[in-house]
Amino acid sequence: MVFPVTRMRRYRKNSKIRDIVRETKLNKEDLIYPIFFKEELQGDEKEPIESMPGEYRYSLNAGIEFAKQLEEKGLKSIIVFGVPLPESKDEVASPDYSSTGIVQRAIRELKKQTDLVVIGDVCLCQYTSHGHCGLIKENDDTDDGVEILNDESLEYLAKVAVSYAKAGVDIVAPSDMMDGRVDVIRTALDENGFYNVMIMSYSAKYASAFYEPFRAAADSSPTHGNRKSYQMDPANALEAIRECELDVIEGADFLMVKPALPYLDIIKTIREEFTLPLVSYNVSGEYSMIMAAIEKGFLTENAILESLISIKRAGSDLIITNFASYVLLNDLL
Repeated sequence: MVFPVTRMRRYRKNSKIRDIVRETKLNKEDLIYPIFFKEELQGDEKEPIESMPGEYRYSLNAGIEFAKQLEEKGLKSIIVFGVPLPESKDEVASPDYSSTGIVQRAIRELKKQTDLVVIGDVCLCQYTSHGHCGLIKENDDTDDGVEILNDESLEYLAKVAVSYAKAGVDIVAPSDMMDGRVDVIRTALDENGFYNVMIMSYSAKYASAFYEPFRAAADSSPTHGNRKSYQMDPANALEAIRECELDVIEGADFLMVKPALPYLDIIKTIREEFTLPLVSYNVSGEYSMIMAAIEKGFLTENAILESLISIKRAGSDLIITNFASYVLLNDLL
């Protein structure tokens, strides 16, 4: 039937009708908040992240209190990132798998003081003196004279995951993009009795320009070279399917696409190909450019929900996003 019998505007005539026919629902439990704990900060200190308007690095106490505040507003999950003491960084990321590391302490306190699902990001970059996600050696055959060692790095990533599990984490999230790391981490967790700790793999993580604000926040930029030899080429889509397929085989419990907004087509493709829960990381650059535009008056806060809904519409089940705090504290959902 066509006009005038069929009138699509009937579905839009008021907010109550729009609410009941809405195809894509964004719920509070869909959001995962990424929080930065900085070891140098003490007491109730927090410091602004200049590249991420409205976001902060937190001391252990201040971060736990903020997590509790978000939980009261409906947050269900949080992913923890650590910023260690600069002088503690070394070639093999020793602070990353120390039982007294900032992330391990944050995990213990979050599990003690909240009912949040606690996720620990597993990577070496914030803790290495060179800023890469794996161990390195010089190699003149590479583009920039540095080779990131894949197999040698796996042992250290597994040590990080086990240390997080010992602290009480619910989910470990390897973000390094080393081949085989899901298998090695799953094996290490099981051998240590952590059968129920889940793996949320950064399966399709692209070498993106949208990570820059995060790198400033976490002090994790490489001192030399880049990450193009291990993170994915932004031009490739079919490769994402292969990456996800391997993670499924190796034992991942969640798949992830990162970034989100420039890769909505990848999210849709992965959703159609696989049945595991799908996470998308609405990364720092996506957050910062929208928040900066809102501060300038170029956009309104409506752009926040519209962007998050687009990620859900593409097929994501969960969204890691710094917008979680803004959305919850301002009662946008």
